[in-house]
Amino acid sequence: MIGIIGYGRFGRLMAGYLATDFPVVVSTRSALDTASEPASITFASLQDACRQDIVVLSVPISALQGVLRHIAPLLKRDALVVDVSSVKMLPVGWMTSALPGSVAILATHPMFGPDSAADSLENHKIVLCPVRIGRQRFKKIADWLSSKGLVVIEATPEEHDRQIAVSLALTHFIGRSLAEFGADDLPIDTEGYKRLRHILGVVENDTWQLFRDMHTYNPHAGDIRAAFMAAVEKIDGRLTSVAD
Repeated sequence: MIGIIGYGRFGRLMAGYLATDFPVVVSTRSALDTASEPASITFASLQDACRQDIVVLSVPISALQGVLRHIAPLLKRDALVVDVSSVKMLPVGWMTSALPGSVAILATHPMFGPDSAADSLENHKIVLCPVRIGRQRFKKIADWLSSKGLVVIEATPEEHDRQIAVSLALTHFIGRSLAEFGADDLPIDTEGYKRLRHILGVVENDTWQLFRDMHTYNPHAGDIRAAFMAAVEKIDGRLTSVAD
């Protein structure tokens, strides 16, 4: 019933949760020992994954356009295509342009990952942007997600990208900067420093590609990053003027 294209860290997490309630067919280009994967998941060709009622695209944002062009002629009529990208405006535009009009589209952003949701989905958030989907079908999906303990947030792609530029892209920017700075554990620390170290821990298992893509493809990320850097420089300037 559900086809998943892509089987990275998040694709694997998602497949595991979905397979508890639905037949799941996964298409991946990654080399892996399928014998060690859950028996509830079927690994098959891209064509087979695209024949399912729901097709979830779990690929890097930078690869999404190419994947959409490839799968468009393979999808069954009335299929639902779902993306899980951490930005929404551009992917929504790509999906509506590349996919046939007979295909429904739901843009999503699961606000959790393989580390934070390894044991449970309870109280984690997921953003849903209904693009081209009937209200009844959308409600059925939202209700199922809620039944798994997820907090479902409906938003427009613009609302999503504007807020996520701060809550995700800026957080990752700060975390990457702390890593570059070399913010290690210290025996003489403070609660504030521990919280900074927590931000670093949030991003250290994510790929550079994910970090780059969330900044490159979110139209608000550059402005937020510039505003943050301006604020840092302003505070630094105030300290410098006191020292002088």
